[in-house]
Amino acid sequence: MNTISRFIVLGMIGVGLGLPGLAMGKARQAPATQPYYVFQRVVYQNDGGWPDDKAYFNRLLHHIGAHIAATDGKVEISVVNFAAGVKLFVMAKEDADLAKAIDGLRAKGVRFLICNNTLQGMKLTPADLYGVKPDDVVPSGVAEIARLQGKGYVYLHP
Repeated sequence: MNTISRFIVLGMIGVGLGLPGLAMGKARQAPATQPYYVFQRVVYQNDGGWPDDKAYFNRLLHHIGAHIAATDGKVEISVVNFAAGVKLFVMAKEDADLAKAIDGLRAKGVRFLICNNTLQGMKLTPADLYGVKPDDVVPSGVAEIARLQGKGYVYLHP
């Protein structure tokens, strides 16, 4: 019996047994009652988006919001901000739309972490940044990303 004949016979057996997936040669799908996404732990990198940081920041914040919506809130997100990414919080002091987007994500549990090395290099303090508290400052942005990955966070850099 050749391969095509075997497939036809198996398909006929599948129909006779009431197995439509086997009859059509398709894989069975998971029941629709199961959620598509399971709980996720994610670290986003924000190091700016030259030449148009504001457009990049808007996209970044939009992607994070879309991530929360797609997972139905079953996600823990930390955003590690360093280098030019810290400008998001400088700009948000003057830009009500950026401030509103940051506040909205914080209200959904997103944690924004700021690199102390960057603060020192840019001669900034947490008070110079929109909504940043001393507890939001980590010693090193890149080391923080590695630390979070070691704790099971998935790394994203949109």
